[in-house]
Amino acid sequence: MNALPEITCTRHGAGNFYARVLGIAWRHAEQITQAMEITMTSHGHFHWNELVTPDPERAKQFYQNAIGWTFAATPMSDGAIYWTAHADNRPVAGIFPTNRPAFEGIIESWMPYLAVDDVDARVEKAVASGAQLMRPLFDVPGVGRIAILTEPGGAGIGWITPVG
Repeated sequence: MNALPEITCTRHGAGNFYARVLGIAWRHAEQITQAMEITMTSHGHFHWNELVTPDPERAKQFYQNAIGWTFAATPMSDGAIYWTAHADNRPVAGIFPTNRPAFEGIIESWMPYLAVDDVDARVEKAVASGAQLMRPLFDVPGVGRIAILTEPGGAGIGWITPVG
């Protein structure tokens, strides 16, 4: 797996964290979405959420007990397992494991992905409004066109124009 270039957020220092986690997670998105059905979400609505955690088993147990989610495993190219959480037999979230040397020091957190009608145009507006693009926009076949941003307050967010 190729390492991402170091990307830093001059305001909050969070850029490299978001760029590393999201860049690597979305490299596996094509594999993941082949194993599940994701419906297109309308502009301005949240499309996907992903928990990055060093302890996927603990997270799965918690969400299974507290929410009732079930989980499906998808092997990733590096041998790790990506977990898709399901509610009512529909995919609702992902669990991305960070318990590998490449992710040392990455804290557990949720990363949301917001659906937008035209990610290129929306990113241009976001940057003009104070957001920072953390890496160049990229396409994931079968998934969509994606941007990883930090909004002016420093929170990381993914924006996606889903395929379909």
